[in-house]
Amino acid sequence: MADASFKDVPEIFEVDLGESLTARTESLSTFRELGPPDLCHVVKSTGRSGQRDVSSYHYISGVDASSSASLAAYINSLTYALEDDSGWFSKGTTWKVRNGCYCCFNAFSRVDVRVDVKIPGGVNAYIVDLRGERHEATPDIWQETYLSALLRAILYSDDPTYWLEAYRKLDPITNLDGELRFLQAAEALFMKGWQVGSEPEIQVATVVSNHLVSAIMKYFGDSGRYQYAANLFEKLAAREPEVASLLARCYIGMNEEVKAVQIMSSAIKQTPQSYTLLHVQCDFLRSKGNQEWALKLARHAVNCAPSEFVTWEKLTDLYIDLRQYESALLTLNSCPMFTYNGRDAHRNLPPARVHLPPKGAITEILPERTKTEDDEADPALLRLPAPGLRGTWARAYALLARLVSQIGWDELLKTRSAVFVMEEEYRMQKAQGDIRAHTVSPSSSAAGENGTPAIHEDGTVAAVPPRGASLTARTDEQADDDASTRGVHSANPSADGDSLAPNGIPTIRISTESDVGHEDKAEEAEQAEKLVNGNGDAKDKDSAASEAAALEKPVQAGGQEEGAGSGAQEPFSFSNKRLCERWLDNLFMVLYEDLRVWTIFRAEVAHFKTQHVAYRKTGLEWEILGDLGTRLHHKEEAKEAYQRCLDAQRYSYKPWSKLLDIYADEGDIQRSLQAAIRVAAYQYAEYTEMTYPTQIARCLSKLGQIHGFAKISYTLLSMGLPEPVMKIMDSYMQYGRAFKVEGYDF
Repeated sequence: MADASFKDVPEIFEVDLGESLTARTESLSTFRELGPPDLCHVVKSTGRSGQRDVSSYHYISGVDASSSASLAAYINSLTYALEDDSGWFSKGTTWKVRNGCYCCFNAFSRVDVRVDVKIPGGVNAYIVDLRGERHEATPDIWQETYLSALLRAILYSDDPTYWLEAYRKLDPITNLDGELRFLQAAEALFMKGWQVGSEPEIQVATVVSNHLVSAIMKYFGDSGRYQYAANLFEKLAAREPEVASLLARCYIGMNEEVKAVQIMSSAIKQTPQSYTLLHVQCDFLRSKGNQEWALKLARHAVNCAPSEFVTWEKLTDLYIDLRQYESALLTLNSCPMFTYNGRDAHRNLPPARVHLPPKGAITEILPERTKTEDDEADPALLRLPAPGLRGTWARAYALLARLVSQIGWDELLKTRSAVFVMEEEYRMQKAQGDIRAHTVSPSSSAAGENGTPAIHEDGTVAAVPPRGASLTARTDEQADDDASTRGVHSANPSADGDSLAPNGIPTIRISTESDVGHEDKAEEAEQAEKLVNGNGDAKDKDSAASEAAALEKPVQAGGQEEGAGSGAQEPFSFSNKRLCERWLDNLFMVLYEDLRVWTIFRAEVAHFKTQHVAYRKTGLEWEILGDLGTRLHHKEEAKEAYQRCLDAQRYSYKPWSKLLDIYADEGDIQRSLQAAIRVAAYQYAEYTEMTYPTQIARCLSKLGQIHGFAKISYTLLSMGLPEPVMKIMDSYMQYGRAFKVEGYDF
């Protein structure tokens, strides 16, 4: 069946004819927001009797979905992509595309638009609703479908967490006319933007906080061409005053700060409760070094939208700027956390076979996709829980990591014990209550109303906080586990479905599918004694272990069953302390694991340097350590780790991608281009045939603003690249000139 395959298009062959279309129809009701990428299904036939037809499908984004004709044209283009298997002396079996079906999800009306194409024959366009029923497509539906397809193409373009097999990405907008159509569609449907959902950190999608706004800001922001977005928002601000926050962001991006301040000044009088507008003002003041004023605005934003994570996050960030670390921890503890919902995706079906044709000469510079010893890593590194964090949990962890990078682990633990009720204090308070309960006469069994313990008929004691104690220090039977602003903490670690792993790291339920792994105690005890790389001598182990021992393991905060026993004798009052939320307590343990591994790693590096011995790790281990250094704000060490990744012949896109961002931020043209070539090769190997918006285009725009596109072009020429590679890299330069990105003319 090799001759039934496309030459340069990836495809998944079906076991049963049309099963992917059936599965998509059944999954329509599960698509929550933007929906999955488009699905293109084709049936191939030889035209011979007795020869069974074969069917295949692939995912795609970037195709113009404004009409049935444009989608039919894409299916027709596939007829020229079939392998020609005939020899010079004999005619082989010729496969032809007999019919095709293109499916594109409309995220506004929650329907699937489908175009059936028969070759030769006609084109039939219709929509399928969530119940699987067919309806006729209207012009309004086509406009919504066109914009939905564009939003997916822009937002899924370089999302590292979203991956599908046989997923082809094309340029969504190739010329200025296409960009104008995008702006016109965005203007027409802007007020419906909240219907397509928002980023996972936003609780409620609004007119100015949704995927449509994110796509507009990403598309024009990545190339610094804010003037086009500003023109759009100027028109919309007349209808919706809250859009002024987006308009102000655009003017700040254009360095028109006076105009931006004037817009913010007039808009705040019209919409004083808009947290997005307050956040734009906050960011502007922070950029000018005026954190005190920004703090007042951030507090006001929390009052305006107390159920949104981003308002509490901004306030925590400002407290860290101002070195008010206790307030930062208390604010972080009050953040409302949401269940993470990932991007919409298709249901995986078992394929008959998968055809992934090689993509041109540029992929020849990549290592082989074979598994080697460089793809292995120490279990202690693979088991780190932090990479599994998503959504609000990942953002909260980033704040905690920023805090520890500023004040250190020991100071963070002191700050934590100063603001939260710790385990020993909780036990002592409980013990004091029990002592008082047993000294009370039976006649005062109903004295709970007067602030003293009540003894029930079964002999149990209900400990009541002493007069003047904080209401947040209630017993667990009375605790409200949902009140994040009160910081109430459940005493039973498994009460909310969470549990403690044998090493003391709590399982953080990020979603119903992602749990941090549990290990048996024997393995854990063995790993505790083992070095991160496991290849050092006894002296290395001793030095690294002593470094790690200096890192104090955090005890559980108030009400947890595990923790240190009480040692002091004075009674405690919790009137000035809060109970730590379970999720924050869990994040402290996650941070501790990261710091413990990082401390051992740096101790080993230092020891090997003094011994003048080469320090070796596998490619995957260097990559994990690079990610770890990035998380903990050790930028130079992370950069070094990613560079060490490149010594290993391992098929991995991440180190080049990370280094590209680092070099672009540093303004290093030569190294940025070397990294960009490798990133482009990896992208083309995964069928990403798009120029913009991508990470490479964003980084080259950043360099172009500093050095100009002419210097970048001459540097590319001086590198003596092969023709296919040069053609791909030059496409980014051509985009800059065609769309007049800053720096294109110098």
